[in-house]
Amino acid sequence: MADLSPGAITRRARTKGGVVTIVTVLAMLAAMGLTWFGLSANDQVSAGFDSSSWLWSLTRGEIARVNGLTGKVDTRSQALVASQGHYVQVSQSDRYLIVRDQHTGRISALDPATLQITASQESQAGLGVSVALHNNAAFVIDPVQGVVRQLDPATLQPIGEPLRYPPGITGGHFDGTGRLWLAVPSQGTVSAITPAPLTPPSGGTGGSGPSLVRTEPVAEAFHDLALSALDDGVAVLDQTNGSLTLLRGDTLKKVEIAGAAGGELPERSSGKDIAVTVVDGRKVYVISGDQVHEFTVPGAGGAVRPAVAWSGWFYVADDAAGKVYAIDREGKLVNTIEAGKPGFRLELEVRENQLFINAPDSATARVVNDKHQVRVVDKFNDDVVGGDPPPVTPPPPPKPQIGKPGAPRNVTAASGDSQVRLSWGKAAENGSKITKYVVEGDGRTWTVGARNRSLVIDKLTNGKTYTFTVHAVNGKGAGPTRKSNPVMPTGDVPDAPTGVKAVEKPDGTVEVTWTAANGQGRKITRYEVTAINAGSGALIGTTSGAVKLVVKDGELEYGTQYAFTVVAVNDKGAGSEVSQPSGSVVPFNKPAQVRNLSAATVGTAKGTIRVTWAVPADNGRPITGYKVTAGGNTQTVNGTNATLDGFGDGEIVSVDVAAVNEAGTGAKDTTSAKTITDAKVSNVSAGSATYKGFTVNFAYDDGGGTATCTVTINGAARAVGCNTGASGYAVNEVATDSAFTITVSVKNATGATATSNPVTVRTRRLNGTIRCVGCSNGIGIYSNSRQQSNEAVGDAQHGDTFKAFCWKQGTAGNQSGDAELFAAGENSNKRSDKWIQITYRGNQRYVPFIWLNLDDGDDYNDVPQC
Repeated sequence: MADLSPGAITRRARTKGGVVTIVTVLAMLAAMGLTWFGLSANDQVSAGFDSSSWLWSLTRGEIARVNGLTGKVDTRSQALVASQGHYVQVSQSDRYLIVRDQHTGRISALDPATLQITASQESQAGLGVSVALHNNAAFVIDPVQGVVRQLDPATLQPIGEPLRYPPGITGGHFDGTGRLWLAVPSQGTVSAITPAPLTPPSGGTGGSGPSLVRTEPVAEAFHDLALSALDDGVAVLDQTNGSLTLLRGDTLKKVEIAGAAGGELPERSSGKDIAVTVVDGRKVYVISGDQVHEFTVPGAGGAVRPAVAWSGWFYVADDAAGKVYAIDREGKLVNTIEAGKPGFRLELEVRENQLFINAPDSATARVVNDKHQVRVVDKFNDDVVGGDPPPVTPPPPPKPQIGKPGAPRNVTAASGDSQVRLSWGKAAENGSKITKYVVEGDGRTWTVGARNRSLVIDKLTNGKTYTFTVHAVNGKGAGPTRKSNPVMPTGDVPDAPTGVKAVEKPDGTVEVTWTAANGQGRKITRYEVTAINAGSGALIGTTSGAVKLVVKDGELEYGTQYAFTVVAVNDKGAGSEVSQPSGSVVPFNKPAQVRNLSAATVGTAKGTIRVTWAVPADNGRPITGYKVTAGGNTQTVNGTNATLDGFGDGEIVSVDVAAVNEAGTGAKDTTSAKTITDAKVSNVSAGSATYKGFTVNFAYDDGGGTATCTVTINGAARAVGCNTGASGYAVNEVATDSAFTITVSVKNATGATATSNPVTVRTRRLNGTIRCVGCSNGIGIYSNSRQQSNEAVGDAQHGDTFKAFCWKQGTAGNQSGDAELFAAGENSNKRSDKWIQITYRGNQRYVPFIWLNLDDGDDYNDVPQC
């Protein structure tokens, strides 16, 4: 259970930088004006945010306020950017906004007026714990522990003592009157809670806690219950038997709904209609007064989300298709809204007289008004408070004037023993690449490469003053010269450092050491260390006499070769010669965090998930493997995927993956997936019986896995497609006027088989009447389907009635000579080569179809083939 004590709560405030537009100024003026009229900042929010809703975008970790009237975003905030990539629960009222990260469990309260986080606390990570908010009343519901705690919506401080229920409660939704409704399946009850008032009204910890004000029995104990808050009460579905209990005001009413077992309800139902959705069967039952209507949701199959009633229509989200279907009371599809990317979550909420459809993984949302007009919302609109700065289009670069290079910068000379070390900065190229630098002085000329802007000039006389000039050369010629400072070589210089060594460390640093230089009687005041790589060098650091320099992590590029040289400088400013370079090293560190980590259920295996990721930056050393941790066990794999098994059925498995190289284990990334649960079957029925068949309907839950379904008829099992149950599995070519007992079983890789209770159905009886006008001797009955004299068993008379069992193809006999028989005028010129099986004198015999007129259209195909 989350620790909700005051000591466990941290408070912080963060703002997002961005463009301050005229909207910001107007918002400030509006706030000032409202303050002048006696309204607080929270009152301002309440007054100005009607018809708005806060919507989450997980791809950016951003929450945006959408104006339902205009269908546009008016404010965006990245105060919750730490939740980027996570699904969240957004709970909101006109004055308050609370967001729970379903991945980490972190609960954050935001001030809608300032877009700052005012408080935060931790809850159990994952799905389960939820937040309910209505006006200024907020609750955190821990259904697993059965704990319901009221919080101050601004500070998240607890108010009073929590209410404690048996573990495993469900619900936790406010009705329109401000009562919080919860169901207790273990007791078969539903209860209402009223919140304690805030003390003082502007916020704080109240002295008293919430109150339990009503408890009603709605089902047998331990039945599964689903709950939907109403405008004034609650609807509770007994998911075990399909009965619906409605509590409106003081009235309690129960409605029996055939086929609604296993159904689900939306969290909130506005208006008079209640929609019960069998999500796997895509079936919706609408309860309107005393009437129950039903319709099937269109689409390619698979589960849908519970239907949401809105302004006389019903909106059903199909995550797999990325669509929302709008269906009227008669079950007619009136609109299909393309709402998001197929396979990603869609969220529907009726709020402020609008239906908001959010696709957290998408850049857009939808708003539907009470006329069912749909507006597309750009959630990433930048022209709002909190929006990203509009991109600044730089002026087109001026057309370069190609010419000779500029003069080198900062030409400096340092003395040595009979030498000078000269260095300079890069000259302007002026549209043409510099190819070299030319140094002149002491009557000599030196050429230096374009990337090596230093030179040691030797064969100079100590005590003599020198100056040098440097100029650059490009494709257009030589540029202007720049003169160095005057410099006088001296023999009073320290020896060069020796024994320069470099060692790269696993933390990204490089340690450079050397043997102290001989100062030749003078004090060494500093050492200068240069990092050399790829034909260039740069001063990387100095020490105040110490013979070790640690180059910090990040100063050098991982995976790049470097060597180091050292110069000793004495108290006269005279520098030694450059030391011999160290050996080459390659800085490295632990690998970066893996990329694109994801986990998925393995539908064909028990207790198994599959994790995939992309290779991260190796940061200077080859990746040798990946540590994959789940369920307390760690294994190292070489590829970028792993299949993990051995978990419990229906377990949400959290997986950490981190890359490993010589430096160690890099930063982990975390994902999760749920293993398959036992498959379930429900709503089994058999009907639509004909003379030779019937239809079996059923709903199933594959438990997240690959399910197989079996229909068993009078003990004979037949494998069927699980998706046939919603529209009805057709059973054909069975006996007429016969009883059948049917069960449906479903199984997945957990190994458990769910079998329904048996249902029965009976095929219809089909009678036929002998018709042979003027046939005084009757019609022959045979033991086989031919007119063979030795197979005749008797005669039937005109008007005799028999039960038809099946039909059989006739063949030629010695009495007819042909399989096809003709009744001529004795029976309306009927012609056929088929025979019908009947019971004659206690045995199964055959009569020519031309003489037996079957009821209900005289079609022999109404009975099965023998």
